[in-house]
Amino acid sequence: MVSFFVSLTVLILGYFFYGVFIEKVFGIKADRKTPAYDINDGVDYIPMPTWKVFLIQFLNIAGLGPIFGAIMGIMYGPAAFLWIALGTIFGGAVHDYLSGMLSLKYKGASLSEVVGFELGGKIKLVMRIFAVVLLIMVGAVFVINPAQLLAQLTAGAAGGEVFSLDFWIIAVFVYYILATLLPIDKIIGNIYPLFGFVLLFMAVAIFFMLVTHFGSFVPEFTDGLHNRHPKPETYQIFPMMFVSIACGAISGFHATQSPLMARCLKNEKRGRVVFYGAMVTEGIVALIWAAAAIAYFKGDFVSLGGFLTSNGASVLVNDLSIKWLGLFGGVLAVLGVVAAPITSGDTALRAARLMVSDFFKFKQDTVVKRLMVSLPIFICCYVVMKVDLDVLWRYFGWSNQTLSVFTLWAVTMFLARKKKAYIVSLIPAMFMTMVCVAYIIFAPEGFSFDNVFSRWICENYPSLGDAHTFDYYLSVAISVVVAMLCYVFFKISLKRRLVSPIEGSI
Repeated sequence: MVSFFVSLTVLILGYFFYGVFIEKVFGIKADRKTPAYDINDGVDYIPMPTWKVFLIQFLNIAGLGPIFGAIMGIMYGPAAFLWIALGTIFGGAVHDYLSGMLSLKYKGASLSEVVGFELGGKIKLVMRIFAVVLLIMVGAVFVINPAQLLAQLTAGAAGGEVFSLDFWIIAVFVYYILATLLPIDKIIGNIYPLFGFVLLFMAVAIFFMLVTHFGSFVPEFTDGLHNRHPKPETYQIFPMMFVSIACGAISGFHATQSPLMARCLKNEKRGRVVFYGAMVTEGIVALIWAAAAIAYFKGDFVSLGGFLTSNGASVLVNDLSIKWLGLFGGVLAVLGVVAAPITSGDTALRAARLMVSDFFKFKQDTVVKRLMVSLPIFICCYVVMKVDLDVLWRYFGWSNQTLSVFTLWAVTMFLARKKKAYIVSLIPAMFMTMVCVAYIIFAPEGFSFDNVFSRWICENYPSLGDAHTFDYYLSVAISVVVAMLCYVFFKISLKRRLVSPIEGSI
């Protein structure tokens, strides 16, 4: 397990060293009044203890991504460990911290507003629509997935079906409605410590079993970083693995959640603990599940791939937890996995409500006003739930990472305007631009790039390889060009946006 522990060490040290560096780059002001005190409304803007804000932020962002995404990602081999560790420290944690602190600076503004402040009104409009659609997709996905796990859990514990899948879908959805409408400290602030306990138990218990019993089956970097996916021609490491492992490395969804906690922080100096720290914690959870998934199949990538293709990640989580931890421990572990998506789904719909209310400048001080904004969101979420889950999950994954691209370019613009070391977000911004462009061009669920030009080239010049391989390299080349064009556009825009439109009012 040397590679696993190296990756774990990188995550821990990254928080204490690179996290401090990023904090200095941003430039906090400990004496600046935070929105929690400045706009205290008793509903969304409420001062809360740092430990509780951290716990809520962690649970908000720790959906199924660091569990299911990590399980799907380890199919590509030990390269997944590298992406989880380095992606978290240099990409995801930087993305989460800077977006959270920008929201804090801009009076707790939603992500779409923050991006609009930095990239302009047209991008703001796109972000408003894109972000709300993504959040509704998150709500839909994170109703169905935990409901499936709960249905499996209750059926397995009782030896047969106790509550149907439909029952659990309704139960989870009703909870989301309540969590969206009620003040943040009434349900979310009170129930999250319980969710946090089961999620922590799950991670620690799986880690303990992994280290004491199954560590010899965890692959090493020395085994090679080549692609181990059962269909390597279609599912290349770049960009496929970087989309599969989203929340465990970098996720645009996180930036929609950070403003919720930016409205509850008592002091700016707590931002690194809450935003950077929560992302590092999530990276550790992803690392544990990636290692556990392949160790469960004794290092056999073929068996892992076959099982996931036939049964899906939720069945693997259930089987692994019960067999490794016994019935009681396994039930608690599965409940931890259930808590992860539930605590992201509820705040996803809450964030959607706040984005819409910010857009229309509609106060949310009464339940009736919150219901007026939320009702269309609930209806849209219910409609999206009817879409095939496999299709919905794939498009959610790409949309999620695309949102991170907008956020990274926005924080890069802020740092550049302030004459700070904007390279810390510029490199992740360009890299994730390449990932998202290459993915949507080449992936089967994207354009599935297949053109006459490629076939003609390869027929006349066989040395270039087959058309499918040529299409892959062409999609990567296009992604590089698009990233460079984005950089050029950034430099041009920077000259026009030396001051943010609302800077003078802050």
